[in-house]
Amino acid sequence: MTISFRSLFAATILAGTALTAAPAMAQDSDLTVSANVAYTTDYRFRGVSLSGGDFALQGGMDVAHASGFYVGTWASSLEEDGGYGSTEVDIYGGWSGALTESLSVDVGLLYYLYPDAPDGDYDYLEPYASVTGAVGPAEVTVGVAYAWEQDSLGGDDNLYVYTDLGFGIPETPVSFSAHLGYTDGVLAPPLLAGSNDETGFDWSLGASVSAMGLELGVAYVGVEGPSIDGFTDDTIVATLSASF
Repeated sequence: MTISFRSLFAATILAGTALTAAPAMAQDSDLTVSANVAYTTDYRFRGVSLSGGDFALQGGMDVAHASGFYVGTWASSLEEDGGYGSTEVDIYGGWSGALTESLSVDVGLLYYLYPDAPDGDYDYLEPYASVTGAVGPAEVTVGVAYAWEQDSLGGDDNLYVYTDLGFGIPETPVSFSAHLGYTDGVLAPPLLAGSNDETGFDWSLGASVSAMGLELGVAYVGVEGPSIDGFTDDTIVATLSASF
């Protein structure tokens, strides 16, 4: 199956239109439906480019219940020569909620699918969990994701631990963010870049501004390990997104 990204973009826009057209139904059923679409100069997954250093079109939809349970899907275009086809589709579900007034948790399971990949086993599952809390004016998230041994990962596993920091300037549409991640396993940036090291860090520093329902973000992204142009080299990524 091959997904048309023109269709993906249209479907995401229509999803947002449907949400605004029927808010009463969503409220009565304790369900909230949201959608998003983005155009980015480079699809970086944990610091590694999956779009060959080129632009990528992305979009997704989420359905959340008042109890905290949610399901969603998200998709992105890929660099077809990367070996996974031209499309990534993620399907996920989980629960998020408040532990205290300033602390919340999110746990779930994510399924990575590559529907038009060459023959072989590429799809894999990854449970995840994170805790988010307020530290002064900033919001700090600490999270972990673990993909157990699967055929699509060459019979190996992968552990990812990360922390995110974000804060906005009061009474302005400007916000800043920072990210640091550590990978131990088959998806480690140095290993993907051709070294024998199965561990590695990725990081980013970014800023964004929101206006008229749109958000423009710019981030500097880097990874540990060999630098390959359009794959693991440090780069600046700009993203224009909208949420509905």
